[in-house]
Amino acid sequence: MALSDRRPIIGVMGGSRVSPDVANMAFELGALIAAQGWILLNGGRDLGVMRASAEGAKSNGGLTIGILPGNSKWDANPFIDIPIVTGLSDARNLVNVLSSDIVVALPGSAGTMSEIALALKNGRPVILMRMEMDRIFKEYTISGLLHSAQTPEECIALVQQLLVAKN
Repeated sequence: MALSDRRPIIGVMGGSRVSPDVANMAFELGALIAAQGWILLNGGRDLGVMRASAEGAKSNGGLTIGILPGNSKWDANPFIDIPIVTGLSDARNLVNVLSSDIVVALPGSAGTMSEIALALKNGRPVILMRMEMDRIFKEYTISGLLHSAQTPEECIALVQQLLVAKN
């Protein structure tokens, strides 16, 4: 199988403690990622955006990967198909973004911010959903690495455009 024939891996990053609105958005995004036949990757834990996006993907027959910070695959939420145990704690954020073709970031805190920064530093396109960080990372917006979406549907359209541009 050629590298270009592999299914895209879409990283979904966001907070472990989020509002019901953000959790619902993450669920819908996961379902839409699965509907495209893409693989969803996230931090794998049973919290916030990680759980909601994986549950959304599984509700639509998707494949999910969880990059876990600890030493046990049993820390993964029940919607993760492939738990990757790293023992890296927060350093696993680099594994999250390097394993993703495109990173989608939903509202979160410092961990999410580090994933955004690591993705941009390593040349991974980032889509911010309901986040106003594009002013902070203006250089990356101009270079075409940083994008913004307000809805899951708008996000999926951007992912489609970016995947076409990558090939």
